[in-house]
Amino acid sequence: MKNLNRINLGGLRAIEAVGRLGSLRAAADEIGVTPGAVSQQIQKTEQQLGRSLFERLSKGLTLTAQGEAVMRHLTAGMSELSTAVALAERSREDRLTVSVAPIFAGKWLVWRLKDFNEQHPDIRIRVDATIALVDPNLSDVDLCIRVGTGDWPDVGAEKLLEQQVFPVCSPTLAEQIKSAEDLSRLPIIRDAGQVYSWNVWLHPNGSDENILGDGPTFSDGSLCLDAAIAGQGVFLAWEVLAADALKAGRLVAPLPGRYPTGLSHWLVVGRHMRKSRSVKLFENWLRTQLDLSLETELAAVRP
Repeated sequence: MKNLNRINLGGLRAIEAVGRLGSLRAAADEIGVTPGAVSQQIQKTEQQLGRSLFERLSKGLTLTAQGEAVMRHLTAGMSELSTAVALAERSREDRLTVSVAPIFAGKWLVWRLKDFNEQHPDIRIRVDATIALVDPNLSDVDLCIRVGTGDWPDVGAEKLLEQQVFPVCSPTLAEQIKSAEDLSRLPIIRDAGQVYSWNVWLHPNGSDENILGDGPTFSDGSLCLDAAIAGQGVFLAWEVLAADALKAGRLVAPLPGRYPTGLSHWLVVGRHMRKSRSVKLFENWLRTQLDLSLETELAAVRP
């Protein structure tokens, strides 16, 4: 590996990032420098290698044929380095990084983390709230909480909870709802990013979403829930999202029945990573809290 002594490793990282991501800007964002700095690192490394790996076109940088061949090995090597760093960081049992969607973090997780901290004051938790599908094999993330079918490649996914949905609204609006047909006369709150439709709940109740009228649309389920609390309409919510608002009486489930969307909440870890003590403790705590959350939610909506 002595040939690495004459090559700027930071430049190799820049070349790999631009080749993989397709632009100086995206590579700069990942590395944490300016696009100009990335460009300079690439030029310096190309000079050290004695050849160009990119064609400079008006639309940006494009890999040459030789660059494509080099890229395959660079990406494999950088992935191995990333895994090595993640393994080294994971050796600390007193730290835990959890990647979770912002809506789950804001509406459920952060309100319960005090309990985990009190039970395990020796573990420092960092919550990475993002909708990106973080790969725990190639990052410093110890575990992810995600919604889906659980068939993500190269990770270990363990089911936490099946996702079920049902209509929710403010207590005042609930007074106008006695049956599914009443939904046709009320505003319907819609989540622009929702992957399931109202038919998940309406079909088992002998209807379909053609009966539904207009209403506000939001780009985030958390905003939809807040709109429902504010009395702006009826929202098709999933259990964990609505649990605390139902318990507090800020929301009401005006109609019986909740139905599965075909998706579930999953705990995702690196496929080949040993679960650390902190991961095991957090997983046990998480499952307990989810069970308690559903128990108190059902108690809140039970007649």
